Amino acid sequence: MNDDWLTPAELTDALHPGLSGKARDAKIRLWQIRAKDGGWKSRRNLAGAPLARREGRGGGWKYHVTVLPQEAQLRLAAIRAKAAASDVPAPEKGTAEVWAWFDRQTAKKKDTARQRLRVLDQVENLVRGGLQKNSAVAAMADAHGIGARTIWGWYDMVAGADRADWLPHLAPRNQGRTATADMSAEAWAAFKADYLRQEQPPAEAVYDRIKDVAAERGWTVPSVKTFLRRVDREIPHACQVLMRKGPEAARLLYPAQERDRSHFHALQAVNADGHRVDVWKRWPDGDVSRPFVTVVQDLHSNKWLGWRVDKNPTATGVRLAFYDVFRKYGIPDLAWLDNGREFAAKIITGGQPTRYRFKVTPDELNGVLTELGVQVHWTTPRSGQSKPIERSFRDFCNHIAKHPALAGAYAGNSPMNKPDYRVKPVDLDTFLAVLEDGIKRHNARPGRRTGVCAGTLSFDQAFKESYERAPIRRATEAQLRMAMLSAERVTARQPNGSLHVEGNRYWDEFLTQHIGEKMTVRFDPEALHEPLHVYRTDGVYLGAAQCWEAVGFDSVDAARDHNRKRREWLKNNRRNAQLEQEMTIDQWAAMQPGMDEPEPPAARMVRLVTGNLAAARAMPAADPDHEDFDFEGFSRGLTLIAGDLE
Repeated sequence: MNDDWLTPAELTDALHPGLSGKARDAKIRLWQIRAKDGGWKSRRNLAGAPLARREGRGGGWKYHVTVLPQEAQLRLAAIRAKAAASDVPAPEKGTAEVWAWFDRQTAKKKDTARQRLRVLDQVENLVRGGLQKNSAVAAMADAHGIGARTIWGWYDMVAGADRADWLPHLAPRNQGRTATADMSAEAWAAFKADYLRQEQPPAEAVYDRIKDVAAERGWTVPSVKTFLRRVDREIPHACQVLMRKGPEAARLLYPAQERDRSHFHALQAVNADGHRVDVWKRWPDGDVSRPFVTVVQDLHSNKWLGWRVDKNPTATGVRLAFYDVFRKYGIPDLAWLDNGREFAAKIITGGQPTRYRFKVTPDELNGVLTELGVQVHWTTPRSGQSKPIERSFRDFCNHIAKHPALAGAYAGNSPMNKPDYRVKPVDLDTFLAVLEDGIKRHNARPGRRTGVCAGTLSFDQAFKESYERAPIRRATEAQLRMAMLSAERVTARQPNGSLHVEGNRYWDEFLTQHIGEKMTVRFDPEALHEPLHVYRTDGVYLGAAQCWEAVGFDSVDAARDHNRKRREWLKNNRRNAQLEQEMTIDQWAAMQPGMDEPEPPAARMVRLVTGNLAAARAMPAADPDHEDFDFEGFSRGLTLIAGDLE
């Protein structure tokens, strides 16, 4: 029951549902007494209309709800609202559509609708107070200085609508100027074909060409602004960007995926990419170019873990950058890599498919990351949003490439931003010193605004907190050697088996066993004074050979130290030799068995001797009187005679 005029019995039933019998009669009698004592029959509203009326001749009195005490009015309103809520039907499709339309309107139209709704609510309040609706509308028209017909027009706008949906129905429906200038369909098609292309011609130039053709073909052509307004009205902005600026620009209109990396722990996942530094550098061979830096970054903390510098992107730089990570921190589980060929090289990711190598052949050798159990993921080509390290490369420009120590060598990030001065290339040592210091400062800068650092920690601090609690796969010596660069085979030279690599000499005692043999070595080309790891050609590891540095010709201390080490080495070898001599040479000689003269064998056949041999006479005995005869001189004389005869 939603009638605002109630008898004491109806009022009792409304405020006390379910009450019956004497209790109900008592409540009815109580309301009758309150009506008599409160003078409800003589009460009137602001317009002078009575708030009590009698239902026909002999009927009982009905009272308007506004005469009730405030507590009774609130309770009655709550009961009615609860009953109405249970009977509310589901919103119709039209209701949702009208609210969606209202939400798209301007603030001015929405404010107008709210003002109209306030006037209608005031009219409804007067009606509920007992005033006739015509009188209520006239009173509100005078109060707001508008015509009564205007208010009745607003009622027409909400006719048949639920009170909860009055607001969108009261919004103005005027659309403003909707008339458009005449335009030939051919002219519109020509404008779209010429204007919506990646050369991005100005609209005025396109318009001039259309006017020239229209004059010959009789097209109707409005102003250039009319063309542009129609483009904005009928063609979505994303479609305009795609057609005039290309797919890369259109792709930027779609928001990038925000991926949370806080669930990783330190060193669990890394990403790697390269950056061409905007600095001219002179290399040891005299070449001048911009260096290329390969960086490995931790995804949990954003800390830069390893980096290497080279002239161009190479698999060697990638391998050595990961070698630094393995050596200092450990082996990651996951790696997101750029799609460059230096990362897709077989020595890095062999055994894992890439966009250059879509399948893995059975005889394909595993790369270093594959061998160490690092699962590789490939980022989207030309998509900096998918590589967090791309955003941190801004430090190369702001804090490294423009460092005061590199003044005069800055190349600019594009030909248009190139400084107007004569370039002074920086030497390798200076650049590496600035780079190392810049990376340390990049990792140590506090107040990083990332999900892990929370605006307070540095990358170093965030990495350390997680690293100390995380399960880390530490690299063994064999794994580190596997991650190093494989050099060309070298020969263990005479006379001591020393190895010569990149102008340096390496030697260790085990090399004396392989003099003249081919060896495979693994080493860090940027740390040539570190030990060189030596393998046989069949892959068997032999050991590490130390670098023997050249010293000054007149360095007495160095010569003395070298002689001391050589004496110790010889002494150790003599001691080893003595340990190997379990038997002296004399003892061994004494054990050699003696040999007896064999008896001559007996001849089975005897041959008769004949001829001159049988008649030969015995040589006469020497004459003692001729003992001083010079036989040697006589022999030389016969030789000379024989020579003359020839």
